[in-house]
Amino acid sequence: MTVHLPTIKQLQYLVALRQHGHFGKAAEACFVTQSTLSAGIRELETLLGITLVERTRRVVRFTPLGIKISDKAQRVLREGEELADLARAEGQPLTGELRMGVIPTIAPFLLPAMLPLLRQEWPSLKLFLREETSPSACDALHRGQLDCVLLAMPYACGDVEIANLFDDPLYVAFPKGEAPLAAEIEPSTIDESRLLLLEDGHCLKDHALSACNRPELRAEATMMGTSLHTLVQMVDNGLGQTFVPAMAIESGILDGTGIVARPLRSKHNYRRIALAWRRSSPREEEFNLLAGTLREIARSVIPKLAA
Repeated sequence: MTVHLPTIKQLQYLVALRQHGHFGKAAEACFVTQSTLSAGIRELETLLGITLVERTRRVVRFTPLGIKISDKAQRVLREGEELADLARAEGQPLTGELRMGVIPTIAPFLLPAMLPLLRQEWPSLKLFLREETSPSACDALHRGQLDCVLLAMPYACGDVEIANLFDDPLYVAFPKGEAPLAAEIEPSTIDESRLLLLEDGHCLKDHALSACNRPELRAEATMMGTSLHTLVQMVDNGLGQTFVPAMAIESGILDGTGIVARPLRSKHNYRRIALAWRRSSPREEEFNLLAGTLREIARSVIPKLAA
């Protein structure tokens, strides 16, 4: 008996539709017309003899079985990509496409100095970057949408391998005239009523609060910043104080402000920058090689961080 199996293209269409929830956006992501994508999914439904997607004028709704099959399709596509990665890894390392996720509290401060040197070291590497919060980046990594992620640790990213790059010390930033005379800031002296933190989803907030070891700060602090740049502007306008990593200070985030930053005094007054990838990835040697390159570049562009 002849068994007709779904094609990779059909599975790609299905996964894209599940991801975007819109035929037009899914078709654009797959570089095909909307009619082509719709026809491909109908062919898949006919092949399987089931309805995967309920179609209305306004809503694309997956059936319960459609959700299960699209999840399985995502895993099949990831296995297919890893098959190609396995073959590529046997050839010249760090060539071709590499999809890297980077969290927002690293990307704008490290990448501008790091990317030109990375291109010099590996000119055949086509690096595609995606800036996302830690939860979203780790989810994309396990879904196969990313190959590796530049994270701040500790963070529970699932079943991944980690290569540590360097430690990034934490500072407390004060408005002009409010910084204490002490060379370092004791966590017990931080005024929770004037503490500004990033919104949930940014692991920098968790790292800073963990370093302070003051559980009440999480409940009483004013959490309103969507980015470090936003928090810096708030502090410069006298609205409170916040935590800023050394990486951001070295890149000039405080330039042009009256802010004074002092190191946080704590046994764990830093976050650890690391490269993470799926434990099942066949490109482990490549990622370790990439991590070594990133580590050396960090030493050259930000010497204080790699001391």
